[in-house]
Amino acid sequence: MISVAYVIYVASFITLIATAVVGVYGVLAKRNIIKKVIALTIVGDTVNTFAILLGFRASTNVVPPVLPTLNPSKEVLRRFAETAVDPVPQALVITAIVINLAITAFLLFLAIRIHSLYGTLDYGEVIRVRRGELDGEG
Repeated sequence: MISVAYVIYVASFITLIATAVVGVYGVLAKRNIIKKVIALTIVGDTVNTFAILLGFRASTNVVPPVLPTLNPSKEVLRRFAETAVDPVPQALVITAIVINLAITAFLLFLAIRIHSLYGTLDYGEVIRVRRGELDGEG
């Protein structure tokens, strides 16, 4: 019999895949630079949530990843391995959140600079203006 926790776990993966597809569509299909930045942020947050979900334990007696003694027995180690939460995805996600924030701030700075230079945030319009400047010079 399939448990409710398993159904929720699978539904979470399906939701994350759908959200990632929407984010990738926004990055590839939208012409507005701000919309592309928002879509890229959605993709980054989706990947972070996916990493957290990979480290998730569906058990009811989950314990923190800290051994209670300095010299644990084999039974304590076995129980620890079965119930402890994996801290590696959490550490990677906190690092990825900081990197995602820095990249988003940089991309927004670039968007502001592009708007001040070209007067638009439409990617196609910026390319047309650049081609016109290059054709006029040479």
